[in-house]
Amino acid sequence: MAARRILQLGDPLLRLRSAPARIEEVGGVLADLRDTLHEFRRTHGFGRGISAVQIGELTRVIYIEMDGAAYSLVNPEIVALSAKTFELWDDCFSFPDLMVRVRRSVEVRLRYAGEHGEPHELTANGALSELLQHEMDHLDGILAIDRAVDRNSLCTREEWKRRYAGGL
Repeated sequence: MAARRILQLGDPLLRLRSAPARIEEVGGVLADLRDTLHEFRRTHGFGRGISAVQIGELTRVIYIEMDGAAYSLVNPEIVALSAKTFELWDDCFSFPDLMVRVRRSVEVRLRYAGEHGEPHELTANGALSELLQHEMDHLDGILAIDRAVDRNSLCTREEWKRRYAGGL
């Protein structure tokens, strides 16, 4: 398919809750998400996941590539979140020059359908857990800035590199 324009902070579509996806219609969306992720990585040098709303599709679809694995999540739902949490500096394709310190659960368990409707369950820890929670928030119109730990938890990427240059 094709890389698509990523909606930026301030676009009202990013604040809407996505509708359930229809399996017979997700193939093109997933292909566009994959191509858009690859193009973003090529131009920005980072990126692991993207939700359909970020390319203007208000449907509950997420695409992730991380640690050599690819995940196509259709109609994902959180089954469980661990009580144990951790803090990290988060970033987002929809505001790539802004870093946000957030608190996320260490572990998340999801149920979702694959690209062809096959049922899956996934338990994730650490970085994948954080990424899944970030992308799930997008499907509900929640942005990382809404999860900022406190008022001092926003930083430009340039300043973040200067102050915290240890990685995400």
